Amino acid sequence: MNRYPDPDSKKLKDSIANRLDTETERLVIGNGSDEIILFLLQVFCKEGDTIIFPDPTFAMYSIISKGLGIKPASISLDNHWDFSADLLLSSANENNSKIIFLSYPNNPTGNCFSDIETQKVIDKFQGIVVIDEAYHDFSQKTFINQIKKHNNLVILRSLSKIGLAGLRVGFGVADPLIINEINKVRLPYNSNIISQTFAEHLLKNFKLVQKQIDSILCERHQLLEELQKIESITPFPSDSNFILFKTERSAENIFTYLIKNEILVRNLNSHPKLNNCLRVTVGTKNENDLFISKLKDFISQ
Repeated sequence: MNRYPDPDSKKLKDSIANRLDTETERLVIGNGSDEIILFLLQVFCKEGDTIIFPDPTFAMYSIISKGLGIKPASISLDNHWDFSADLLLSSANENNSKIIFLSYPNNPTGNCFSDIETQKVIDKFQGIVVIDEAYHDFSQKTFINQIKKHNNLVILRSLSKIGLAGLRVGFGVADPLIINEINKVRLPYNSNIISQTFAEHLLKNFKLVQKQIDSILCERHQLLEELQKIESITPFPSDSNFILFKTERSAENIFTYLIKNEILVRNLNSHPKLNNCLRVTVGTKNENDLFISKLKDFISQ
């Protein structure tokens, strides 16, 4: 602990490269994938530039860009939580957007966008396309095979969703030219020795992690079915480790009631497109059963 960590995270990169069947020259390690979002904005945008994304989506695209004096633009998702590539590309061109961010699966809606529409954006956009695959382990859908065909494509991944949230380990996969530019702004010791070591160990012993992922996927199916049975609740299909649902009752009141029963869900009611919507993370069977029980109790009042 009295030595600085490897500034290049070589062993961790080796483990990731081996798992993804790629080269370490295409990898950058971040203090969470949020840091890599920051790097990309620092490298490819200047103050006053614009980025764009479908909305609602991961809040950090907007928050980090505003902190750098970069303007976030957006197009609205449709009623199926999907987007039109033509509309997104048209808006990007009008705004002279430097980066398009696509959360895949999308947070907080939980779904993967249309493969066709996403591919169209990758094929046609002249700027940087960032596919944020933080929840990939629960969807098993990816565009990482497009990296070698498109030198403007960046794939983001995270270990936060599969057990290492507290250690903040994220990584980006891209053309070596992009990685080299990111490394020019990346601080040399942005990943500490504990995070590197634990992440490397996790990736080398992934069978244990996969068992937990499989359990979550099974529980996600059961939880969705139970939510569908509750009157006045509309759950949306999910490719992630959480489920978004809309309620005909007051989302604020449900949120408060669940809190009083020591159950924490995400209240998304403040977003115009997410009126009366809540997001529940898939837990253990006992946790999910308790959540459903208390939700039913509230609805029956």
